[in-house]
Amino acid sequence: MNKAFISTDKAPAAIGTYSQAVKVGTAVYLSGQIPLVPETMEMISEDFSEQTHQVFKNITAVCEKAGGQIQDLVKINIYLTDLSNFATVNEVMSQYFKQPYPARAALGVRALPKGAQVEIDGIMELPSTN
Repeated sequence: MNKAFISTDKAPAAIGTYSQAVKVGTAVYLSGQIPLVPETMEMISEDFSEQTHQVFKNITAVCEKAGGQIQDLVKINIYLTDLSNFATVNEVMSQYFKQPYPARAALGVRALPKGAQVEIDGIMELPSTN
């Protein structure tokens, strides 16, 4: 199995023992992104909508570094510290994706790293070059 480890300075550096993404064949497995600004490694703000936008910006950067784009995501998992923010996630997500949307799960969690209110990970399938 041939694996490539994806890293970009346009998304936050890993804050633990993980890679930003791992590519195996045409599949790319993206680690969870929280709303850190890559240049400062600080939270964008306390505002949930701004946090969600920053997460999608970070995911976009990792997707692009891996050779794809955010629309190539086939599955995402969304972790929320407050499920009442679900509608805001939908609103923000609609600005980054067009139909058909990726498969998705949304889970309520007690806490996230660095006090984030949202974290998103995903799986991307790169377009065939044949």
